[in-house]
Amino acid sequence: MSTPFYVSPQQAMADRAEYARKGIARGRSVVVLTYADGIVFVAENTSRALHKVSEIYDKIAFAAVGRYNEFENLRIGGVRYADLRGYSYDRADVTARGLANVYAQTLGTIFSSVGEKPYEVELIVAEVGRSPEDDQIYRLTPDGSVVDEQNTVVVGGNADSIGSYLGQRHRVGMSLAEALKLAVESLARDPNGGTPRTLTPEQLEVAVLDRVRPQQRKFKRVLGAQLGRLLAGEESAAEESAEGAAESTDED
Repeated sequence: MSTPFYVSPQQAMADRAEYARKGIARGRSVVVLTYADGIVFVAENTSRALHKVSEIYDKIAFAAVGRYNEFENLRIGGVRYADLRGYSYDRADVTARGLANVYAQTLGTIFSSVGEKPYEVELIVAEVGRSPEDDQIYRLTPDGSVVDEQNTVVVGGNADSIGSYLGQRHRVGMSLAEALKLAVESLARDPNGGTPRTLTPEQLEVAVLDRVRPQQRKFKRVLGAQLGRLLAGEESAAEESAEGAAESTDED
């Protein structure tokens, strides 16, 4: 009888983490950062059907990189959790922290299971508060770890390089146009110091959690001409967004 091949638990976990990390790094980055009136999500994504950024509940949004089918399953599970908790208790009981804990348990269980591969996904769960001090942003790694982020966070692709660039240039109280411009600049940078790429509105997926939006649901996608004007630095486009939100009931 042959002797089973032995791998230490530490080495097995390290190998699983490396496997997931390599899968995530192949994807395009997603940037999330705060601005004066909320939180903006910016992803490099040419698809108009397969979203990296989505609404979960009233004040909560979700962003992800990695395998689409895996993070889409997690998104759907998050929506079901939020709907059930809000219906059973109160809508105010649905929080980003509670959702992050649910995702952490799910990812941690899958990561430690020897019967299946770890999920190749990295998630961001964000909740906009009544004031900038109340905003919450959580990053979740494939092993189920939860990191409480402040002001900026990047997942996927060249996350370290982009995160360093954002950390040096982001400031509290930026306008939406300023925050969006900074996010796009960070995504367009060449990590090797070459000429930055030019990213057009058609290559970007942008959404916001807008705390001043009069509706209960604060999530809104930024599309088309409005996105183009914001990228051009026109603050009036942000005002147009707020005015349009007051008249529209289509949050997504």
